[in-house]
Amino acid sequence: MQEYVDVSPPQRNWKGIAISLLVIVGVCSLISLSVVLLTPTDLPESSKSRLTVADLYQPEFSVHDPEATWVSESEVVYRNRDGHVVKFNLERNETELILNNKTFVSVLICVLSFILHSYTASYSVYNIYTREVWELNPPEVKNALLQHASWGRQGHQLIYIFENNIYYQSDVRSNSLRITSSGMEEVIFNGLADWLYEEEILNSHLAHWWSPDSERLAFLTINDSLVPKMGIPQFTGSTYPRGLQYPYPMAGQTNPSVKLSVVNLFGATHTLELQPPDQLRHRDFYITMVKWISDTHLAVRWLNRAQNSSLLTVCDTTVGACLQRHEESSETWLSRQTQEPLFSTDRSRFFLALPVRQGGQGDFHHITMFTKQFNSKQDEVRHLTSGHWEVTRILAYDENNNVIYFLSTENATQQRHLYSVSTFGLFQRQCLTCHLKEECAFLDADISPDALCVLVRIRLLGRCPGPPVSPCPLPVTSHPANVSVSLSAVLPLKLIYPPDFSESYLYALLLIVGSAPGQQAVTEKFHLGWDLVLSGSENVIVAQLDGRGSGFGGQRVLQQIHHRLGTVDTEDQIAALEVLTISWRPQGYGGFLTLMMLKSTERMITCAAVQAPIIDWSLYGEFKNRPRCVLQGHIYYLCASAGLSHTIFFIRPLREPHLLFSSSRETNVHFQHSAELIKHLIKIGANYTMQIFPDEGHFLSTRSRIQLTHSLIGYFRGCLLDAPSLLDQRDDD
Repeated sequence: MQEYVDVSPPQRNWKGIAISLLVIVGVCSLISLSVVLLTPTDLPESSKSRLTVADLYQPEFSVHDPEATWVSESEVVYRNRDGHVVKFNLERNETELILNNKTFVSVLICVLSFILHSYTASYSVYNIYTREVWELNPPEVKNALLQHASWGRQGHQLIYIFENNIYYQSDVRSNSLRITSSGMEEVIFNGLADWLYEEEILNSHLAHWWSPDSERLAFLTINDSLVPKMGIPQFTGSTYPRGLQYPYPMAGQTNPSVKLSVVNLFGATHTLELQPPDQLRHRDFYITMVKWISDTHLAVRWLNRAQNSSLLTVCDTTVGACLQRHEESSETWLSRQTQEPLFSTDRSRFFLALPVRQGGQGDFHHITMFTKQFNSKQDEVRHLTSGHWEVTRILAYDENNNVIYFLSTENATQQRHLYSVSTFGLFQRQCLTCHLKEECAFLDADISPDALCVLVRIRLLGRCPGPPVSPCPLPVTSHPANVSVSLSAVLPLKLIYPPDFSESYLYALLLIVGSAPGQQAVTEKFHLGWDLVLSGSENVIVAQLDGRGSGFGGQRVLQQIHHRLGTVDTEDQIAALEVLTISWRPQGYGGFLTLMMLKSTERMITCAAVQAPIIDWSLYGEFKNRPRCVLQGHIYYLCASAGLSHTIFFIRPLREPHLLFSSSRETNVHFQHSAELIKHLIKIGANYTMQIFPDEGHFLSTRSRIQLTHSLIGYFRGCLLDAPSLLDQRDDD
């Protein structure tokens, strides 16, 4: 995925700019105007309380994730807000306390009678009924710090990973069997992901998968022995600074090699390696998706290094043979390569969300059904959905009633609702959650194993109706299938006010740019952040936009940045400011500050803050054509990145003050970039302030986040809300 930072020299595409402006107008959102009152409006003035920085880090303001998991067709296990582990039976509408919060801080649930607990990588097994506790250790080591442990689905079987090797126990009291022996720290990973696979491919540190009957385990072996190492210093905690070396492949450098194996855990242990397709066998490739579709069959997606060709295969793990079921290619790059296909029980039919041409608007991801034809090597292909919107996730297939459940943006690009569509006839489609309140417009869902019940998760401020789990079944469709909706209502707390617009006050416009290509910044998903503190108490208008390169608006919008990173997306950031300043003039004075910025391109932005920016793409390896994210004269162009994905952060004059944040142990955008920027700023005598978080990584600790929040708000309060100086500028004009 590193390879996609290649670009050709930018060219002005006025037609593309016009299209992007239409996109911007369609999706640009003033966040502060969409923030609503969270309590009745008739409260007395004395009882009103505004959001503060301290509120952001209070436990009652944190979004509670119940980590709900289906453990049967009618039972869900989840963790309530008090930390108790609870099992809920939807058929009987009964709740059973599985584990009190005083027993452990966090738990993993076994359907039977044992619980596995993880705390700082020291694992213990706890018997719920006898209350016995014993440590989980490999045979050769006591008091071991394990890398992972998880239950199987039969009896009390489990696996754990120690020093990059997989161990298996058929029972919690049985002896451990070592499945692999090749593991080496930071070199060979068995069942775990290295940096590349964790950050950019699997989005998980786990790289193993239990079969449905738990008789087999599929796992990746990732070999980083030829991958160049990146050094990350650690400055604190010892007399002399120490360093960490970890495999980090840059563009043009050697990638880790990977292989997929399946071990039979019942009877004589036997490990079988699954071979890649012939066209990839002697080339660099990634394994981006592994999914069991039966007790003995795996669906595997193989992707070439250029990421423009992929193969979906179904592998018989009893013999090791893999049969190709779908091939996909692109002239640019392939997105959604971690998407899991949905197969029928007999594997004759499967479903994927794939780009489908929708007239002149280009391609949009829609549900495509592949059905194996008798006496034919070709599948019958049918598209079940269509339109200028995207299917974001396929959830379940109810074979008894021929219904697919999925999430999509059909109602609005910024929303996510639950839909159903029939797989035969006219492919009738129905929205199952569009009847909810407007505040409940962005949700996620999990379907029960029998596709009769659904858990719906919504991040909101407590304005959605419904208990944590509703009784099942709850009829909501015309089909025999029934759906139960579970709504998680949280944070029924303080008031958050938009600016009290007045003609006698100047309002600052804060444009936040932080999403990477393929992501979406403007959604109706609730969040609490420092920007809401500014908009709620400092009379700051906060805006975000999705222009070219953003996701869920079709392939044409997404792929306009191909070989043009740092060009068209930069133009959209500037165009967004122009659109906002021209169209947003509340009471004549609400847009005054932004009109001041519009005087010239150089002075459009008064001040900016950036965290861990990319400064020089050569620090990511040798590219055929690097994005033009370089320092040029009095205007500098900065790109920010999360590993292998990229986004423009800001463009602004160097002579104005700005704030730079950096973590010294950042593994995605290394501190080396910040050092290069500081060197250049000193050279040209720029006005800057920098804040470093020693030995912090990509995700800051709570204390550092609090410090960062205070710094950001204090900085923008000073540079954006200096009303006297702005008035002086207006008078001068």
